[in-house]
Amino acid sequence: MHADQADITAEEVARLVADQFPDWAPLPVRPIASPGTVNALFRLGEDVVLRFPLRPNRDETLRAELADEQDRCRLVADRLPVPVPEPLGLGRPGPGYDGWWSAYRWIDGETAYGADIADQRGLARDLAGFVRALWRVDTDGRAWDETARGGRLSEFADGVADALSRSVELTDTTAIDALWRRCLLAPEPETRHWIHADLMPGNLLLREGRLAAVIDLEMLRVADPAVDLMPAWNLFDAAARDTYRRELGVDDATWERGRGWALAQAIIALPYYVDTNPVMADTARHTLDALLE
Repeated sequence: MHADQADITAEEVARLVADQFPDWAPLPVRPIASPGTVNALFRLGEDVVLRFPLRPNRDETLRAELADEQDRCRLVADRLPVPVPEPLGLGRPGPGYDGWWSAYRWIDGETAYGADIADQRGLARDLAGFVRALWRVDTDGRAWDETARGGRLSEFADGVADALSRSVELTDTTAIDALWRRCLLAPEPETRHWIHADLMPGNLLLREGRLAAVIDLEMLRVADPAVDLMPAWNLFDAAARDTYRRELGVDDATWERGRGWALAQAIIALPYYVDTNPVMADTARHTLDALLE
């Protein structure tokens, strides 16, 4: 998917584990198929998942980022109605993988990608309950860290414009551009909350069609709560979309910014992944079609 992507094998992972986590050395390692775009996943035994960034980096900055991610997971975990990843350790660069990596507790479930969800409105209520609980976590004076999603929509204007220019044969770029310009007019948020910031279908684990866990808290931060409205368009049908909005009780400005965040994510992803990650490209198309309904 990425020009600078590294490949790592189960055998190389097993050697790293044996060297750095000797108590886990006897556990079998197997790769986990995933449409994710940031990490390669390996299951270690039955209870551990290992996350290796596709773009390895041995810089101390990444170690600090991964450690901070684990601290943030611990901060919010007991405030939420469903499980989130439990940190178990950090791995360091070694033979076969020249970068930092992380270990978390495995959580059973199927991702919402392609899942047969009989009760979308029930799932919308489940997810809204998670988001409300996350928004209520005390920010303790934290502010937006000026990275990734959650600041000002306008900061994504260049990326959206470039993606639109490369998507003329892929989607209705005229209608999407008009919607984007409208979203940019929405007032900025009056307050910022803890947000997940990446509520894609692949980060929602289901059991029997209901929310069982929310994973991948890599982008968890204090930012614009409208970012967490993205599932309204990347996952839910029209009825469930209305349920999600009603359960969250957001105003018109927040809803309009939510459209903008969903649009920006989808249109930037579509041309980038159209040939390399069909799941991500299909999700982008689904999102854009829902936004134009």
